[in-house]
Amino acid sequence: MASPLQSIGQVLKALQEDFPDISISKIRFLEAEGLISPERAPSGYRRYSRGDIERLAYVLRAQKNHYLPLKVIREHLALIDQGAEPPSMEPPSPQPLAVTEVPHPSEVDGAAARRAIRLSRRELLDVSGLPEATLVELERQLVIRPRRGTAFYGREALTIAVVARKLTSYGIDARHLRAIKMAAEREVGLVEQAVAASSSRRQPVSRERTSEVMQLVMHAHAALMQSVLDR
Repeated sequence: MASPLQSIGQVLKALQEDFPDISISKIRFLEAEGLISPERAPSGYRRYSRGDIERLAYVLRAQKNHYLPLKVIREHLALIDQGAEPPSMEPPSPQPLAVTEVPHPSEVDGAAARRAIRLSRRELLDVSGLPEATLVELERQLVIRPRRGTAFYGREALTIAVVARKLTSYGIDARHLRAIKMAAEREVGLVEQAVAASSSRRQPVSRERTSEVMQLVMHAHAALMQSVLDR
């Protein structure tokens, strides 16, 4: 006999022991990202099967224990849906990306098509697991800000919030992230200056050219950091 379907509240209670940071907002966020697809009762309420709960636990485990991004988790789930064995969740040793491997922006654009996300302040805290006091300090340091003209936060804010939470265990706080942000602003200024200087009337400044140079600078930055660590 099939297991009875459960409400989102029951799912939350079942997962909280292994994943204390789980929240209803985070479950709904993962659904909005297409990682789980619960049934809907005629009343409109979500109803989760045993398979939905196991799938959700897989996603949470991949995030908590292995820090996998949602794109990679989505690829794992696609393999599972096809009856294949997903790859190991242990990340490989990071290697600097060679310049020849840098994809042209036209090949990846819609960072191609990452869906925009729109999170309220409460949702940002719930999904990222970031303490509110830390968010207040990150906002004071201008590291995290809502989208211009709105009270909502986007994907970059969520990424920074998650990274900030993980970095606290290494003693890196909002002040350090402020310094990183200032360094990033200097790099962006360098990129914009270089693109403007190399442009002409026939080839004016474009977002694609700026993105291409930005990719190169990012890979150079990562390789330089690695070379310093290897000394």
